Amino acid sequence: MDWRRCLQDGQDFRGVDLTGAVLRDASFARARLGQAKLAEADAPAARFTSADASGADFSGAVLRGAEFTRARLVGARFAGADLRGARFFRADLTDADLTGANLSGADLGTATLDGALWVDGARRCAAGSVGFCQ
Repeated sequence: MDWRRCLQDGQDFRGVDLTGAVLRDASFARARLGQAKLAEADAPAARFTSADASGADFSGAVLRGAEFTRARLVGARFAGADLRGARFFRADLTDADLTGANLSGADLGTATLDGALWVDGARRCAAGSVGFCQ
């Protein structure tokens, strides 16, 4: 599936399988992506602003420079994802799985990380973790 530069703002993709989709520069602002499968998606610079992607699977996805401002990502899986330069301003990553994710240059400054499984795959972030894993 090739949705390069497509606008999917506000759409309902709950539980949809988008594994391996090309989503470069696509916009999913305010979209409902709960339990969606976006594993191995090619989505650099994609925008998920204010989206609800709780429980979504972004494993192995290329999300360089992606925008997750105010996104709800509770329990989302980012195992092995390329999140270099991604922005998570006020995003909720509670209980997310970041095992093996590349977070180089990512902005987690105000992201909630309570209970998130950190990149080492062993450490859980403590309650009250905002911006960095305590």
